[in-house]
Amino acid sequence: MLRTHTCGELRIDNVGEEVILAGWVQRLRDKGGMLWIDLRDRYGITQLSFEEGMTPEALLNQARSLGREFVIRVVGKVIERESKNDKIPTGAIELKVTKLEVLNAAKLPPFMIEDETDGGDDLRMKYRYLDLRRNPVRRNLELRHRVMRETRNYLDGHYFIEVETPVLIKSTPEGARDFVVPSRMNPGEFYALPQSPQTFKQLLMVSGFDKYYQIVKCFRDEDLRADRQPEFTQIDCELSFVTQEDILNTFEGLIHHLFQKVKGIDLPKLPRMTYADAMRLYGSDKPDTRFGMQFVELNNLVKNKGFKVFDDAELIVGINATGASSYTRKQLDELTDFVKRPQIGATGLVYARVNEDGSVKSSVDKFYSPEDLAEWAAAFNAKPGDLLLVLAGGKDKTRKALNELRLEMGTRLGLRNKDTFSALWVVDFPLLEWDEEAGRFHAMHHPFTSPKPEDLELIDDRPSDIRANAYDMVINGVEVGGGSIRIHDRRLQEQMFRLLGFSNDEAKAQFGFLMEAFEYGAPPHGGIAFGFDRLCSIFGGSDSIRDYIAFPKNNSGRDVMIDAPSPIADAQLDELHIKLRNITASEKK
Repeated sequence: MLRTHTCGELRIDNVGEEVILAGWVQRLRDKGGMLWIDLRDRYGITQLSFEEGMTPEALLNQARSLGREFVIRVVGKVIERESKNDKIPTGAIELKVTKLEVLNAAKLPPFMIEDETDGGDDLRMKYRYLDLRRNPVRRNLELRHRVMRETRNYLDGHYFIEVETPVLIKSTPEGARDFVVPSRMNPGEFYALPQSPQTFKQLLMVSGFDKYYQIVKCFRDEDLRADRQPEFTQIDCELSFVTQEDILNTFEGLIHHLFQKVKGIDLPKLPRMTYADAMRLYGSDKPDTRFGMQFVELNNLVKNKGFKVFDDAELIVGINATGASSYTRKQLDELTDFVKRPQIGATGLVYARVNEDGSVKSSVDKFYSPEDLAEWAAAFNAKPGDLLLVLAGGKDKTRKALNELRLEMGTRLGLRNKDTFSALWVVDFPLLEWDEEAGRFHAMHHPFTSPKPEDLELIDDRPSDIRANAYDMVINGVEVGGGSIRIHDRRLQEQMFRLLGFSNDEAKAQFGFLMEAFEYGAPPHGGIAFGFDRLCSIFGGSDSIRDYIAFPKNNSGRDVMIDAPSPIADAQLDELHIKLRNITASEKK
């Protein structure tokens, strides 16, 4: 080894020892008679000292010639620091250098390699290998490592076996867009990169591997946001001979284990909420339950009073922002502008303040008497100082908009603390959702999700009312995991494909191998997949999964460091039998 110790290892007990360190120059402080260098590696920082009259002049000059991020190796004696630094573990000692070797000089970095850097996102993405030297980024990846290690520890302790599944698979029409890979050996044919190992893990159940897991890379060609990347990691699991209850208990145990081992937090038992209640009370199938502010429906109280907006609305629903009656007109106008944004889609906002004397003042006073408004306050269980915020319109659109307003108010009122964790299961999802544009059903989870057994009788006459044997885990308003009991019977799977608009030939072409496997003794089985990157971001208190991926893509799906994706040579295209048409300027955008 080129070193005897790391830069985070030495303590006061090492005083008097001769040691060898290697690392990067973090900073240099030259006070004339004294020179100090902070030497950094992955493990920490050790201060190096040089002193005029005590350090040979050639060595002192060599030290003064160093720049930031030079890679050096030093030999020296550990001494006690006169002025100790209690902010770092090595702050009681320093190294009196007797020999210095430059292993590699460095250009001046394009941004400061410090916890608080002057580099913007784009610059740090371009030089990601430098950004990874910064402590916050390194700590994120160390946290990711701990979550991965503890996941394996838990699953190994529950007799799961880790099995790798193929990365080059068959393209399927359901879900997000596939990334496709041309096959040179099979001209005109393509592999797809897996959006998940779904069919393979079901085949493993048919094969008798009754407890499978994989920490697996998955790929989806979809528009990006803070919690999406084109390539991401899942904790992918499947079990045989189990019920939904078995799966919920097993993986609630995993989450309890991870929080205890990684965060030192003992989560309470996870409550369960039906999809119907989640949508009714929160307008979302992934409710943030760190705070209340549940929806209150007002149709019976506010219709037929002459206020056309309410009279014509399918749904009138609101929330009680506790303690927010002091909001100014400017703040209320900001909230109105917020809900009218195109991505939220409300047409306006009605509000009512509960005054200190218990009276209620609203933005629609001319349509409602004081007695009417008192009934509003009672419906919301409002107290003096509360602010009622009400939206109206079509059911689905209004609930969606009020969910966004609720989250915004939770943020404004400081109710979404990243150090507070509220987890729950959402269950009893609809099996199918209707696509008006396509004129057919889509699977809400995926085509292999089993219906609730008690709802099977609805499959011919009321398919939209069938509930799925499916479940999601939600933490702080983020869906971190989801799964279902699978269909393991060929006839039921064929019925499901017909409901989804597949012809027999299409179903056979896409999934014939799976349906055939079901005829060779497929056990009842089910599973779940957790978004590993999302879990890491929740543990780390970040809104973006990108912070926990070593080499992420930007919002355009590009790796600006290596400049990918990029064109390939004509010779490669010819080899793959691919001819490119001209791409228009608008398509490039």
